[in-house]
Formats: sequence, structure tokens, C-alpha cells
Amino acid sequence: MNISAELLSFLRGASRVVVLTGAGASQESGLRTFRDSQIGLWAQYRPEELASPEAFARDPKLVWDWYAWRREALKGARPNPGHYALAEIEKNTPEFTLITQNVDGLHRMAGSRNILELHGNLQRVRCADCSSVADVWDEDAESTPRCAKCGGRLRPDVVWFGESLPLDQLEKAVKATRACDLYFSIGTSGVVQPAASLARAAKSIGAILVEINAEPTPLTPAVDFFFEGKSGEILPALAQAAWG
Repeated sequence: MNISAELLSFLRGASRVVVLTGAGASQESGLRTFRDSQIGLWAQYRPEELASPEAFARDPKLVWDWYAWRREALKGARPNPGHYALAEIEKNTPEFTLITQNVDGLHRMAGSRNILELHGNLQRVRCADCSSVADVWDEDAESTPRCAKCGGRLRPDVVWFGESLPLDQLEKAVKATRACDLYFSIGTSGVVQPAASLARAAKSIGAILVEINAEPTPLTPAVDFFFEGKSGEILPALAQAAWG
């Protein structure tokens, strides 16, 4: 793998690094994307029938069971070398912000600390009424579990179709991006807004852009360094070359 001395110099010298990860960063851990998860029983439903406020209001048990099935499928998943390499980069960077579109929690499991979850977390549930996060719940209840504080229905703490991204997470992501000097786009298509606009925002303030993806994206012509391949192979090589 050809890693330029220029990029290594930028990485070692960066004061503020921002990373955006998408589904490609988790696929190497054996995780399916949302739509790829719709197999067997779940293949008969449109995504909007399983992941929207309207679907939850119409049939909360169906939606709950879909996410319970996904949580169960996630139990055997483990971070891949790319996740661990990002945690290593964080240790060697004065200010590091990891923005992720993934809901699997693998970045935290790998040791990353400063994480912004734009689409929520599949392993967390909250009340649909009062928004309180629940610490425990009955996964196998015959009906949708209820909030211990207000009695409302518990729901997955993820962003559904038709919902806005969590404002606090998005604001922090924009703030970090507008102050960074090195920005990584990893395993994401570069077209889903508003996350896709972050790289352009970084570019506008003079940050160095690095893209790692299985194939070129609409962002590729604008980046300074492009690596085509698996982040689980490229990121460890990059961290090893920078810090040994």
C-alpha cells in the first residue's frame, strides 16, 4: 500500500482530526446494512413499515420485534481492525471527533471515546413520549415495553424515516468539522445529507480531506488523498506507518 510521506506528515502534525464513518466501516465486521438485514420474515416489508414513526404508531410490536431481532444479530459482532485503528489515531491526536452514521456501537467497543452518533444507537432504547433513555427493559415482553418514568412505549433510540437527526449531535459535528485541519470520510457514499455536506465544510476552511471507500464517490474528485479498498486494512496500515 502506497502511503505518502506527505499524508503521514499531515496526520502526525494534525491538531484537530474529524472522522465520518458510514456503513462500509461496519460491513467488515460482518454486519448487514439496514436493507440487507431484511431477510426471511422481514423481507416482505417495505423499510418504511419497520422504521418510521407512523409504522410504530400503527403496529408498535412489529417495529419493536424487528429491532429486537437486529439487536440479537448484533450480539456476535465485534470491532474490526479499522475500528481499533481509529481508536489508536484518537490516542495520538490532541483533538479528535468521530462522527458516525452507524448505529451498531462498535466504535465505542473498540475504544473510541469522543463519538457523535448521528443516527442513534441500536443498543439503546428510549421512551417515545418523554424521551428518557431506559437502562433495562423486557426484550421478550408480549407487548411493547413501557417507560418506567411515564408509562409511554419504549422505542429504539435510532433515527427513523421522516425524523430529523439529533440536533445536539449534528451541531457538535458541524462545529468540530469547521475547526478541523484533517478530515476523513470512511465507508460512506457521500450523498446522504446532511452528513455529506460535512466534508465540503471541512474543505472550505482548508482542511486536508482523506477518503477511504470501496469505490469512488461524488466526494472523490474533491479529496486530497483517496484510498480504494477496505478501511479494516487501510486504517491499520496508516496508523502503523504514522506511529509504529
